[in-house]
Amino acid sequence: MSNRTAPAVDPAQTVATNARGQAVPVGTAPITADAFAPRDDTAVTWLGGAGLLINARGTRLMIDPVLEGFDMPVVFEAPIAPADVPALDAVLITHIDNDHFSRTTCRDLAGACPSYHAPRYVAEVARDKEHLPAIGHAIGDTFAVGCVTARLTPAWHTWQNDSKKWGYRVWQREDYCGYWFDTPDGTIWLPGDSKLLPEQLEMPEPDLILLDFSDNEWHITFEGAVRLANAYPHARLLCIHWGTVDAPDWSTFNGDPRVLADHVDRPERVLAPLPGAAVTL
Repeated sequence: MSNRTAPAVDPAQTVATNARGQAVPVGTAPITADAFAPRDDTAVTWLGGAGLLINARGTRLMIDPVLEGFDMPVVFEAPIAPADVPALDAVLITHIDNDHFSRTTCRDLAGACPSYHAPRYVAEVARDKEHLPAIGHAIGDTFAVGCVTARLTPAWHTWQNDSKKWGYRVWQREDYCGYWFDTPDGTIWLPGDSKLLPEQLEMPEPDLILLDFSDNEWHITFEGAVRLANAYPHARLLCIHWGTVDAPDWSTFNGDPRVLADHVDRPERVLAPLPGAAVTL
């Protein structure tokens, strides 16, 4: 068993409202080298935004890390800089948006990370434009990294097709994904940025859902997040995609874990750790 102290995760303790009316974490827990060391359990650490670190008995994955270089102002300090990451086994990306695929972060992690995984188009961009050792996958594909098995799950987030700026190609559903993780200590599901899909309500029940609960038409919407949460009444719900971008008028960045906890069945399942604090399976 882990001898690490459990972090505060109750939104009532870890979430505050700032002067601009945004729900934000009350601080950051700096990530140190021991977060990447071998361990006897599986730890999941929110990096801020949509970013995550999973350390499953020494297998270390980052998903959608944005640790520097974001093109909008932020209201928090990243819990670790890329230069301070001692080693990773893989970085996984869900889609092309720069609050998920941070090219600067991915390039600066390359010395510590031997492989990158993403939907096929994103992997192509990572290889051709950023010279990263990226492997592309189709939705439904499964691959292994150390003791972790990952599977790409469907997402629907093709908002770029409504944008003239992004009209240089037709964006397909398969350019976006979520990830399902099987670890020695349980199952973790990241639905990703997505409208709510019927198949997302018909998964096996995971132990932990990494939940974007943004009330936005190209995300799950708040009502959709509550539906998904209540479809899996025993799953814990780790809140992501909130509280880190200085954009009070953008619904994509402004969920409030306290409000989510007021609406889901068994509200104690809602976890809002500080960026850098680990939750264990």
